[in-house]
Order: sequence, then C-alpha cells, then structure tokens
Amino acid sequence: MAEQTAPPVIRDDGARAKPDAAVVRDALGVGVAVGLSGFAFGVTSAGAGLTLLQTCVLSLLVFTGASQFALVGALAAGGNPFTAAAGAFFLGTRNAFYGLRLSQLLALPKAVRPFAAHWVIDETTAVALAQPSRRTARLGFTLTGLTLYVLWNLTTLLGALGAEAIGDTAAWGLDAAGPAVFLALLAPMLKSATERATAGIAVLLGLGLLPVLPAGVPVLAAALAAPAVLWFQGRRRTPPAGRETGRDTARETGRDTARETGREKEAETGREKDLR
Repeated sequence: MAEQTAPPVIRDDGARAKPDAAVVRDALGVGVAVGLSGFAFGVTSAGAGLTLLQTCVLSLLVFTGASQFALVGALAAGGNPFTAAAGAFFLGTRNAFYGLRLSQLLALPKAVRPFAAHWVIDETTAVALAQPSRRTARLGFTLTGLTLYVLWNLTTLLGALGAEAIGDTAAWGLDAAGPAVFLALLAPMLKSATERATAGIAVLLGLGLLPVLPAGVPVLAAALAAPAVLWFQGRRRTPPAGRETGRDTARETGRDTARETGREKEAETGREKDLR
C-alpha cells in the first residue's frame, strides 16, 4: 500500500516564531523599495500619451506593476490598445496562481477575500510565503500590500506630474527595483536542486522568448518550467515500459522455477500410483 503524505500544516503555536518587528521590517522594506518605482510608471505612462487621470486610475484599479508597464509600453510603441490590453491581461494571470496558494496560507474570512485579492501581487506573495506561521503571513501580506499600494499610487501621481523634470527613468533604475526585490526574496527559498533547476529553466525561457513573443507571454511560457522538471524527474525514477528491474526479474524467475518443480513432482507422484 502506498505511503500517504499528510498535507503541510501551518503552525501557529510559536514553535518557529518570528518576531513581529522582523516581519514589519521585511514588509516595509519591500513596500518602500518597490513603491518608489511608481515614479517610473507615472513617467512612462505620461510619455505614452495617457492623461493624468488615466495613469492614476490604472494604478488604483489594476495595481500590478508589470502589467501596467506592459500596457503603456505597448501603447508607447504604437501598438493597438486592444492588443496592449490583452498582453497586460495575460501577464497579470500569474496573480491568479498566487491567489490559489495564498488562499490556503492566509485562510482569510470570506468577507475580506475580495479586498485582499486586489493586493495579491509578486511582492505580497513573496513576503507572505517567507513567514513561518499563518499569523505572521497575514501580518506580512497586509503590511506589504498597504505600504506598497499607498506608495505606488502616490509616486505614480508624482511621476505623471513631474514627467518632464524626472526625464529618463532608465537612468534612475527605478524600473528594476521591483524585479530586484522579488529576486532577492525568492533566492533563499530555492533550497533543493529541483527548485534551482526550475528557476533556471524559467529564466532561460523568459529571456529567450522575450524578443519574439508579445509582452506578458514569455512570463506565462516560463511557468512551463515546473511541469517540465517534474516530468523529467518522473522519467528518471520510473523504469521504461517493458523492462523489469533485477529484483523483479529474480522474483519472476523464482516463481517460474517453483511452478515447474511443482508440476514435475505431481507428474512423478502420478507415475508412482500407476505402477502400484
């Protein structure tokens, strides 16, 4: 009978307690670092021809930086608005997968979930998953989401207003703040060879497909790294069809020998009875 593994349980008994001050420090650090990159979005959006109102509404209602950048970037390049929106939508679908994991981790009341869903993004997910208990995960998620939401929208407004004064956002490096923080949070979580292999293949897929696919699609394609690694591991552990391991072959040979010996004994006994 196959051994059954119990699902992971998030403990709230303080066995691996993490000080609240450490959780607050992590959450504020991520929120402030990434929230400041709203300047870059405000400037980019204004440069793409969006009005101040359109830029602020995007940050208030969409609130997923990568999708927002993909949308205004496609518009700035002269792309069709519907195509730009489709690319931003596909890029944002990754948050749905984050939500599946966080719904189990946070176990929030049903009345709160629609509001919390608006804050399910890369950074809040990374901070929540890094916590050892449900209580600290909730604290990290809430504080990161609140800090990031307020700062992102404030700096979006300031960036759109001062687009001409800020100039080239690439020179400031603000657009790289979000991915850099996310990678810094993710790196310590890659402990096994399988996790590192999955991350490496995902990076290669994302970067390799970036020049040839629309915005947002390379990120989705990179998600194929996980099932690919799991399939390869399964192939290595499972012997090919039609072949048996040495032990199986030995057992089968032993059974055949025993059956043949039994038949010979029965035949010999029958002959002795006939002679009598």
